Amino acid sequence: MEYFDDLTFSEIDYSGKQLPLAEYDGCTFSDCDFSGTNLSGQRFSKCHFVRCNFSLAKLNQTSITEVSFKECKLLGLHFDHCHKLLFSANFTTCTLDHSSFYQLKMKGTTFENCSLREVDFTEAELSGSIFLGCDLSDAKFENTNLEKSDFTSAFQYIIDPEQNSIKGAKFSAVGLAGLLARYNIVIE
Repeated sequence: MEYFDDLTFSEIDYSGKQLPLAEYDGCTFSDCDFSGTNLSGQRFSKCHFVRCNFSLAKLNQTSITEVSFKECKLLGLHFDHCHKLLFSANFTTCTLDHSSFYQLKMKGTTFENCSLREVDFTEAELSGSIFLGCDLSDAKFENTNLEKSDFTSAFQYIIDPEQNSIKGAKFSAVGLAGLLARYNIVIE
């Protein structure tokens, strides 16, 4: 396996191709297209992805450790297929619609100004996470640990307090309807 350290990759089209199997440490990828790319087995540690397109990329046993995604398109990704040990990432101004974080341990993850429509967070460990200005329309929370997470500026979420752990989580008064949706009550 090759090793790349502190390199910058810009404006490369990897779509539908195989990225060289390697460990990427501290690398920056900007304006790259990974759509439909098989990223299985790749190792990304302390990497930064800026304005990259990962739509429908394959992530089987991909290692993602201390990785930041900024202004990236991450549609339909199965992060739950990534290598689960040491998985950690943060997302800023990203589109993650239709992606899955099923059963992932990702304490303290920050999602800032992201579109998380129809994202599956079932059985994920998200305690201490921040959802700053995020659209959570039709996102699925079931048996999810959301303790001490911050939803004060998130919107369009429906979280059932009886099916999820929300002790110490923060919500705005405007978002309370999303916590009471199961009761079919009218809030004015």
